[in-house]
Amino acid sequence: MTKKRPTIILTGASRGIGHATVKRFSGAGWRVISCSRHAFSDKCPWPAGPEDHIQVDLSDPDNLGLAVAEMRKRLDDEGGRLHALVNNAGISPKDDAGDRLDSMTTPMHVWRHVFQVNFFAPIMLARGLFSELKEAGGSIVNVTSIAGGRVHPFAGTAYATSKAALASLSREMAADFGPHGIRVNAIAPGEIDTAILSPGTERLIEEIPLRRLGRPEEVADTIFFLCTDQSSYVSGSEIHINGGQHV
Repeated sequence: MTKKRPTIILTGASRGIGHATVKRFSGAGWRVISCSRHAFSDKCPWPAGPEDHIQVDLSDPDNLGLAVAEMRKRLDDEGGRLHALVNNAGISPKDDAGDRLDSMTTPMHVWRHVFQVNFFAPIMLARGLFSELKEAGGSIVNVTSIAGGRVHPFAGTAYATSKAALASLSREMAADFGPHGIRVNAIAPGEIDTAILSPGTERLIEEIPLRRLGRPEEVADTIFFLCTDQSSYVSGSEIHINGGQHV
């Protein structure tokens, strides 16, 4: 009997770290169900794209609930098993001039919007897909940020605090989901070379001991490690991927 391939659901798949992660898992033979605010693009270089893509607005709880129902329906094809959930989607709004919004200038509706996407959506997805994760003995990876630990020159306050909250939530989830055979970890990327880098990021390189930006593929490799048996006794951890920036 042919063994079914493992399945991952990943949010924020359309660019940067998410894009690299889909390629990493797809290349390893996983079925990837990608989620994004955008429709599937034919520029995405992996097989089974359109039929395994779900367009979802994580800022809308009702839309998210519908998306979870669709995810569960698609997982029926895999015997109701989900081997990995990667909560990668995140937003970091700027002001009209493109500068960071600090704790005094961030409008309350922006706080709520950011926390819905960056913090509430991950736990809503994990809870909604709990049975499928338990059935597979799956792994959850929450993508936090270097900004969750210190004030960052470009990341706004709402983004930073939502990521700090997500790091704490990851520990709580590891304690709550662990007895059911589900591992939960977080990764905290630093300055990664993607198309969404803020202007001026290159000035931070001199503060990084490795003297370079990280590559999306390096982050994807770490996510892959946390979703496979190579990390079978790793849970409740937050791995910092920043070239030693905060040593």
